[in-house]
Amino acid sequence: MITVSNLAIQFGKRVLFSDVNLKFTAGNCYGVIGANGAGKSTLIRMLSGDLDPTRGTIQFGPGERLSVLKQDHFEFDEFTVIDTVMMGHDVLWKVKEEKDAIYLKADFSDADGIRASELEEKFSEMGGWNAESDAAALLSGLGIKEEFHYQLMKDLSGMEKVRVLLARALFGKPDNLLLDEPTNDLDVETVMWLENYLANYENTVLVVSHDRHFLDAVSTHTVDIDYGKIQLFAGNYSFWYESSQLALKQQQTQNKKAEEKRKELEEFIRRFSANVAKSKQATSRRKMLEKLNVDEIQPSTRKYPGIIFTPERDPGNMVLEVKGLGKTADDGTVLFKDVNFNVEKDDKIVFVSKDPRAMTAFFEIINDHDKKHEGSFNWGITITHAYLPLDNSEFFNTDLNLVDWLGQFSSDTTESFIRGYLGKMLFSGEEIYKKASVLSGGEKMRCMIARMMLKNANVMILDSPANHLDLESIQAFNNTLVNFRGNILMSSHDREFIQTVCNRIIELTPKGIIDKIMDFDDYVTSEEIREIRARMYK
Repeated sequence: MITVSNLAIQFGKRVLFSDVNLKFTAGNCYGVIGANGAGKSTLIRMLSGDLDPTRGTIQFGPGERLSVLKQDHFEFDEFTVIDTVMMGHDVLWKVKEEKDAIYLKADFSDADGIRASELEEKFSEMGGWNAESDAAALLSGLGIKEEFHYQLMKDLSGMEKVRVLLARALFGKPDNLLLDEPTNDLDVETVMWLENYLANYENTVLVVSHDRHFLDAVSTHTVDIDYGKIQLFAGNYSFWYESSQLALKQQQTQNKKAEEKRKELEEFIRRFSANVAKSKQATSRRKMLEKLNVDEIQPSTRKYPGIIFTPERDPGNMVLEVKGLGKTADDGTVLFKDVNFNVEKDDKIVFVSKDPRAMTAFFEIINDHDKKHEGSFNWGITITHAYLPLDNSEFFNTDLNLVDWLGQFSSDTTESFIRGYLGKMLFSGEEIYKKASVLSGGEKMRCMIARMMLKNANVMILDSPANHLDLESIQAFNNTLVNFRGNILMSSHDREFIQTVCNRIIELTPKGIIDKIMDFDDYVTSEEIREIRARMYK
């Protein structure tokens, strides 16, 4: 349990939030949401003790242990993988170290024997004799093969280190667990493992994530950081978003009576609760909304960008034809080969692969940015396509301000016209005159989206469209793609994006493609698909 009393933090004259009074209790998982810069990571750092609040207190239950997901990939380079995980339970690790040191003493005394006996008892009570096997089970669940368990951390790749650090945080089932973006660099299978692990976790969990599917799968409550305030709501992210949008709509409807509004909200709760009960997620938290008070539902003051794609014409029957396409990386790895397919009208395709470089290479080829490939591709004569690349850095190596930067991609360069598009992307006032080169990652992505909007294309090519965006921008982007009347070719780590937008899955492999028209959740859980994938990557 974590109790926060009168918490406040400010940097100089800027007050991030103040007068925060919250209690986080065992058996619940709290999804922390808020716009970029609102203070999500700052809250986690204060709870972990890495940052002192300006005022207020943070208290944990008596004798409770806190574990935090660390992001320093080099801190444990000189330790083995298995030891790094076990070090996550610092009390257990200290007992083990002291016990082992005593046994190594050349002049072992009676006093040493008594102390060793005390430590052995303490070690046993904490499950120390199962610690190594428990750590190994966590590592295996997170995709770290047994052959790596006794290697040094410095010999692992960055993605492998991420998984080990996550296992370290989870080790020993801490009473209080703080996770800041735990799904970064995890593949779908590993994220699903983590969802199941946390959904049935019996202690207190706080998690910051931009992955809406993950938040929905694990969260019982939502912690909303918005305009200097932190509020706690029952329900996961989707419930918070949909209920706050309904409440906002009701607020804007002046002629509706209070009783009618209340009945509408109660009906919404019933429908949402029924959907949760039917969820594929095997979790005891399906009853998270049973005690919800309708008065807790409030409209959000959060601002969402206005992302609107309006194709000048509908795509014809011939969209894209791909024949014998193949690509080998500079290091000699075959990313894909023998890629043959046609994009049909109304197709919204997600491209996946075990090697994320494959999707980027494919998109670069069909956008004619990469000529070094096998095979061919041909776009239909009715097609105009807009591309959101994974790396947009080359677009922002400039001293142009935002008005002039966006004007490069528009036939109408009047300031009022350009200002309208920047306004839709939440750039207002003097912000529109700042230099493009100083933008944050999220601001650059919003500029790239505005650039796409100007093209009025009927095919969208999107390489990881949720990268760098906050939840509000991701939600707005997702909503417009669901209703887009053209074709979509995309890759994404955001399962909600894929699940709600795409109707076709193409997996790029070194031995051809897997091409299925099916639900993405079914695709990643299918035994048949798993067997096919094993053959294609062998």
